[in-house]
Amino acid sequence: MQRVKSVGDIVDSQCTRCKALLNHTIVAMVAGQVVRVKCNTCGSEHNHRPAKEAKEPKPAATRTAAARTSSTGAAPRARAGRAPAQSDESIWEEMIRPLDPDHAVPYNMAGRFKTNSLMAHPSFGTGVVVSCQSGKVEVVFKTGRKLLRCGC
Repeated sequence: MQRVKSVGDIVDSQCTRCKALLNHTIVAMVAGQVVRVKCNTCGSEHNHRPAKEAKEPKPAATRTAAARTSSTGAAPRARAGRAPAQSDESIWEEMIRPLDPDHAVPYNMAGRFKTNSLMAHPSFGTGVVVSCQSGKVEVVFKTGRKLLRCGC
Protein backbone atom coordinates (compact mmCIF):
# COMPACT_ATOMS: atom_id res chain seq x y z
CA MET A 1 0.00 0.00 0.00
CA GLN A 2 1.19 3.46 -0.87
CA ARG A 3 0.77 6.28 1.58
CA VAL A 4 -1.35 9.19 0.32
CA LYS A 5 0.82 12.25 -0.31
CA SER A 6 0.00 15.56 1.32
CA VAL A 7 1.45 19.07 1.55
CA GLY A 8 4.84 19.02 3.28
CA ASP A 9 5.81 15.56 2.05
CA ILE A 10 8.94 14.92 -0.01
CA VAL A 11 8.58 13.97 -3.67
CA ASP A 12 10.98 13.57 -6.62
CA SER A 13 10.56 16.33 -9.20
CA GLN A 14 12.56 17.77 -12.09
CA CYS A 15 13.97 21.09 -10.83
CA THR A 16 13.77 23.92 -13.35
CA ARG A 17 16.77 25.74 -11.89
CA CYS A 18 19.06 22.79 -11.07
CA LYS A 19 18.04 20.91 -14.25
CA ALA A 20 18.07 17.63 -12.34
CA LEU A 21 15.69 15.17 -10.71
CA LEU A 22 15.89 16.09 -7.01
CA ASN A 23 13.93 15.90 -3.74
CA HIS A 24 11.26 18.58 -3.44
CA THR A 25 8.77 19.51 -0.73
CA ILE A 26 5.13 19.59 -1.80
CA VAL A 27 3.74 23.14 -1.53
CA ALA A 28 0.32 22.81 -3.21
CA MET A 29 -2.03 20.00 -4.26
CA VAL A 30 -5.21 20.05 -6.34
CA ALA A 31 -7.65 17.12 -6.31
CA GLY A 32 -5.02 14.83 -4.76
CA GLN A 33 -2.40 15.69 -7.40
CA VAL A 34 0.88 17.46 -6.63
CA VAL A 35 0.91 20.81 -8.46
CA ARG A 36 3.57 23.02 -6.87
CA VAL A 37 6.85 22.07 -5.19
CA LYS A 38 9.89 23.68 -3.56
CA CYS A 39 13.38 22.35 -4.32
CA ASN A 40 15.22 21.15 -1.21
CA THR A 41 18.57 21.86 -2.89
CA CYS A 42 18.29 25.38 -4.35
CA GLY A 43 15.05 26.59 -2.71
CA SER A 44 13.27 27.52 -5.96
CA GLU A 45 9.52 27.07 -6.11
CA HIS A 46 7.96 25.83 -9.36
CA ASN A 47 5.28 23.60 -10.86
CA HIS A 48 5.70 19.90 -10.23
CA ARG A 49 7.44 18.01 -13.01
CA PRO A 50 7.31 14.31 -12.22
CA ALA A 51 10.14 11.97 -13.10
CA LYS A 52 9.78 10.68 -16.64
CA GLU A 53 9.59 6.94 -16.97
CA ALA A 54 12.50 5.51 -18.93
CA LYS A 55 11.42 4.15 -22.28
CA GLU A 56 12.67 0.74 -23.25
CA PRO A 57 14.56 0.85 -26.54
CA LYS A 58 12.85 -0.99 -29.35
CA PRO A 59 14.91 -3.67 -31.07
CA ALA A 60 16.16 -2.53 -34.48
CA ALA A 61 14.11 -4.10 -37.22
CA THR A 62 16.31 -5.83 -39.74
CA ARG A 63 14.88 -6.61 -43.11
CA THR A 64 15.83 -9.90 -44.65
CA ALA A 65 15.41 -10.94 -48.25
CA ALA A 66 12.39 -13.00 -47.21
CA ALA A 67 10.80 -9.99 -45.55
CA ARG A 68 11.31 -7.87 -48.68
CA THR A 69 9.29 -10.21 -50.85
CA SER A 70 5.68 -9.28 -51.30
CA SER A 71 2.81 -11.32 -49.97
CA THR A 72 2.57 -13.07 -53.34
CA GLY A 73 6.10 -14.39 -52.97
CA ALA A 74 7.56 -12.26 -55.76
CA ALA A 75 11.12 -11.03 -55.54
CA PRO A 76 11.76 -7.34 -54.87
CA ARG A 77 11.55 -5.09 -57.92
CA ALA A 78 14.77 -4.03 -59.58
CA ARG A 79 15.16 -0.54 -60.96
CA ALA A 80 13.54 -0.61 -64.36
CA GLY A 81 15.69 0.85 -67.14
CA ARG A 82 18.46 2.12 -64.87
CA ALA A 83 22.07 1.10 -64.70
CA PRO A 84 23.65 0.62 -61.29
CA ALA A 85 24.37 3.98 -59.67
CA GLN A 86 27.90 5.29 -60.12
CA SER A 87 29.73 7.06 -57.37
CA ASP A 88 30.28 10.80 -57.72
CA GLU A 89 34.03 10.21 -57.73
CA SER A 90 33.87 7.91 -60.76
CA ILE A 91 31.56 10.35 -62.58
CA TRP A 92 33.99 13.18 -61.77
CA GLU A 93 36.95 11.16 -63.10
CA GLU A 94 35.11 10.45 -66.39
CA MET A 95 34.05 14.07 -66.85
CA ILE A 96 37.42 15.63 -66.02
CA ARG A 97 39.52 13.23 -68.17
CA PRO A 98 39.11 15.10 -71.52
CA LEU A 99 39.38 18.58 -69.93
CA ASP A 100 42.54 20.57 -69.15
CA PRO A 101 42.77 21.43 -65.40
CA ASP A 102 44.86 24.52 -66.25
CA HIS A 103 41.76 26.13 -67.81
CA ALA A 104 39.69 25.87 -64.61
CA VAL A 105 37.83 29.12 -63.85
CA PRO A 106 38.08 30.25 -60.20
CA TYR A 107 34.72 30.13 -58.39
CA ASN A 108 33.03 33.45 -57.76
CA MET A 109 29.44 33.85 -56.53
CA ALA A 110 28.84 36.56 -59.14
CA GLY A 111 30.63 34.62 -61.90
CA ARG A 112 29.06 33.06 -64.98
CA PHE A 113 29.83 29.45 -65.84
CA LYS A 114 29.26 27.27 -68.88
CA THR A 115 28.11 23.65 -68.87
CA ASN A 116 30.96 21.09 -69.20
CA SER A 117 33.59 23.62 -68.12
CA LEU A 118 36.03 23.34 -65.22
CA MET A 119 35.70 25.30 -61.99
CA ALA A 120 38.35 25.76 -59.28
CA HIS A 121 36.69 26.04 -55.85
CA PRO A 122 38.78 27.03 -52.80
CA SER A 123 37.23 24.34 -50.56
CA PHE A 124 36.04 21.56 -52.88
CA GLY A 125 38.86 21.65 -55.44
CA THR A 126 38.45 21.24 -59.19
CA GLY A 127 34.98 20.39 -60.46
CA VAL A 128 33.01 20.06 -63.67
CA VAL A 129 29.94 22.25 -64.25
CA VAL A 130 26.98 19.96 -64.97
CA SER A 131 24.15 22.48 -65.31
CA CYS A 132 23.42 26.18 -64.98
CA GLN A 133 20.07 27.34 -63.65
CA SER A 134 18.93 30.83 -62.71
CA GLY A 135 21.33 31.90 -59.99
CA LYS A 136 22.65 28.37 -59.33
CA VAL A 137 25.20 26.06 -60.85
CA GLU A 138 25.49 22.31 -60.23
CA VAL A 139 29.08 21.11 -60.07
CA VAL A 140 30.51 17.59 -59.72
CA PHE A 141 33.57 17.53 -57.47
CA LYS A 142 35.65 14.53 -56.44
CA THR A 143 33.87 14.58 -53.06
CA GLY A 144 30.36 14.82 -54.56
CA ARG A 145 27.82 17.06 -56.25
CA LYS A 146 27.33 20.60 -55.00
CA LEU A 147 24.78 23.26 -55.87
CA LEU A 148 26.51 26.66 -55.76
CA ARG A 149 25.31 30.23 -56.13
CA CYS A 150 26.38 32.07 -59.28
CA GLY A 151 25.48 34.96 -61.58
CA CYS A 152 24.01 32.74 -64.33
